[in-house]
Amino acid sequence: MASTRSRAALGVFVAGLVGCFVALHAAPASAGGLYFSDRGVRPLGRGGAFVAGADDLGAISYNPAGLIDAGSQFLIDASWLHFTSDYTRQMLIHQSDPNTGEVTGTSVRTFPTVQGAAPVLPIPTLALSFQPDPRVVLAAGLWAPYAAITTYPDVLEGKPAPQRYSLVTLDGSALAILGGYAAFAPTEDLRFGAGVEMLTGNFVSSLAFSGCVPDRFFCAPEQEEWDVAAEMEVGPIFAPSGRFGAIWRFLPEFRAGAAFSLPFWVRAPATIRTRLPSTPVFERASQQGEDADVAFDLPWTLKAGVEARAIEDLRIEVGFGMEHWSMHDSINVTPKGIALRNIAGFPETYYIPPVTLPRAFEDSISVRAGGEYAFELGGYALEGRAGLSYETSAVPPAYLSVLTLDSPKVTAAIGGSLHIGDFRLDAVYAHVFAFDVDVAPADARIPQVSPVRANAAESPYYINGGQYSLRADVLGVGLTYQIDPPEPFPVADPAEPNKEQEHP
Repeated sequence: MASTRSRAALGVFVAGLVGCFVALHAAPASAGGLYFSDRGVRPLGRGGAFVAGADDLGAISYNPAGLIDAGSQFLIDASWLHFTSDYTRQMLIHQSDPNTGEVTGTSVRTFPTVQGAAPVLPIPTLALSFQPDPRVVLAAGLWAPYAAITTYPDVLEGKPAPQRYSLVTLDGSALAILGGYAAFAPTEDLRFGAGVEMLTGNFVSSLAFSGCVPDRFFCAPEQEEWDVAAEMEVGPIFAPSGRFGAIWRFLPEFRAGAAFSLPFWVRAPATIRTRLPSTPVFERASQQGEDADVAFDLPWTLKAGVEARAIEDLRIEVGFGMEHWSMHDSINVTPKGIALRNIAGFPETYYIPPVTLPRAFEDSISVRAGGEYAFELGGYALEGRAGLSYETSAVPPAYLSVLTLDSPKVTAAIGGSLHIGDFRLDAVYAHVFAFDVDVAPADARIPQVSPVRANAAESPYYINGGQYSLRADVLGVGLTYQIDPPEPFPVADPAEPNKEQEHP
């Protein structure tokens, strides 16, 4: 019976895996850079406090040591991140003496507010585990971080949208993590887990560059006829990583857990496509080549927690997390023979130099608390859960932009489960309360990107000043099928009778 159920679950897993890949590439499920909330329908219902208490296939993205308590299991869930944002761009305008060039005054220009939103699409988890021995569980899974694929208008009030130099859309991006995991329990109170993971997919961003050369002899940085409409597609991405974890039941009612995930070092090919400016300087110009290499790093993470089970049917966990985002200091784009030809005033073939996009992220820390309570109602086994978390921002205000929106945030979540035979149905709702961020134009530090270079401008033109507001809701449902329950931990055989004491 067990083998038949395992084969059936494996068939569903393979079919679901193919379906998830189709869904991910038909509509993107994640983006690189920032993860907007904790993930997984059941773990998020506990506010992400699921490191010491991990005991089902949600453990693959929290603490693989918890797979021991999953046994042979199949899990599929999906969540919708309803993300919206508002951005009111501001920039400094310098008044200069036309004869001497000396700055005589400054003022602030405020642009109309733009709104960004993410499409309605599922962010999935798909996982299957198998327990060949009471001490060992093997698992495989596909999952995507909860990140927003944001789109902003390209035209606002009949003019080019003010945020276009940071982002127009991330539509077309599709990133997911595919992994294989194993857990081992050397004793009944100790569990270890590890996994090998691969970040795969592609990342697409559409935005505008400026074709105005930095010395600005005959143009200005905001002139729309000098805009270069660009799309950069990074991929295919294949970035390996790893995840490790441990759980220790140090008292009958308490367990501690910790998990560490390695960074993703992304080194991938890219394609850059452009529509050159309409100004007469570019009238005869054309792009030669479109290939490039892109390099950036995503952080290692550390999570820890303690769960209490001192009251029957009640589990409460508190935890701490750290994400080493400071290693994400830049995105480096190296063109491979991309050139602009026949630009007036330039050499006939002008090769595009390497471009460094400053990021200057900072480490973020988080605290979370949550729990769940099991009870019966109407003959059905139910669970209610709730959780709360707080996380600092990984993006300093000076480097905040609509490309990667982040701010300190509080997430409140509620969820529940219904058990029907070997099936468990899960649901979650979470609201992300993100703090507003004001970036004074004088403090902004993301420069306008230009594909051409001349003499460096004395005053770099920064494009990310202004007021940022963001918010999100997460709605998710999931299904877990218990193929076979966890096998009991082996108990040593009783000692053999002392034959010397036996009667003849």
